[in-house]
Amino acid sequence: MLKIVTLNDATLAYYDAGQGPPMLFLHGFPLDHTMWRGQLDALADKFRVIAPDLRGFGRSSVTPGTVTMAQHAADCSALLFALGIGNAAVCALSMGGYVAWQLLRQRRWRVERLILCDTRAVADTPEGAAGRHKMADQVLREGSRVAAMLMLPKLFAERTARDQPAVIDQTRETMLANQPEGIAASQRGMAEREDARPLLATINKPTLLIVGQEDQISTVEEMTGMAAAIPGAELFVVPGAGHMAPLEAPAAVNAKIRAFMTS
Repeated sequence: MLKIVTLNDATLAYYDAGQGPPMLFLHGFPLDHTMWRGQLDALADKFRVIAPDLRGFGRSSVTPGTVTMAQHAADCSALLFALGIGNAAVCALSMGGYVAWQLLRQRRWRVERLILCDTRAVADTPEGAAGRHKMADQVLREGSRVAAMLMLPKLFAERTARDQPAVIDQTRETMLANQPEGIAASQRGMAEREDARPLLATINKPTLLIVGQEDQISTVEEMTGMAAAIPGAELFVVPGAGHMAPLEAPAAVNAKIRAFMTS
């Protein structure tokens, strides 16, 4: 069952279960906390798992216009404060990774460990940023189905499409349930995000990178380079998975997360 908290100028819905070392799960775009369903129940036996719907997604309130990754990070820091948690392991996918970069910039002490799933450090090219603004405008005109139509073909491996159609259907329903204003606001915020590559060499937290072998968005090659740039980082490539590796191969991902968290 989701809980609700009011912080900053937003109302955030969040999942909170289990006991033990806290883990904060940050979802990708344009999804909500349910993309972590394969992790939350499985890891709650040893950890306190906290998964918010980021501002503009799921049951959290919508802020029209532009919501930056810095704003999402400030919300996450405020959520931890509201829950009486000093620091946590941060597990983030795609857009959630962009939020994690900002959390490291704003409140590095809040990050005890870092798990980066299928994400990028490089900022958008001018063409990429323009594409995000174009999608945001189209979503506002035509609805959330535009985001689902454009994003779904990029997210999953061929094996997932063949063997797990229900996973894709559930992801589509999550996208369709999100409000166009929330989708557009974070899309604009991603277009404005900073290049995080200069940050990589300064990360002094235990770090695990996870990437689907068939990820089309944050490729194995790109995440291998990121892992090499972060001191002491570990890389795990998930066979037969795409950009949504935690959702496509939860058993393999959970085993790796559990080993990392207890090492």
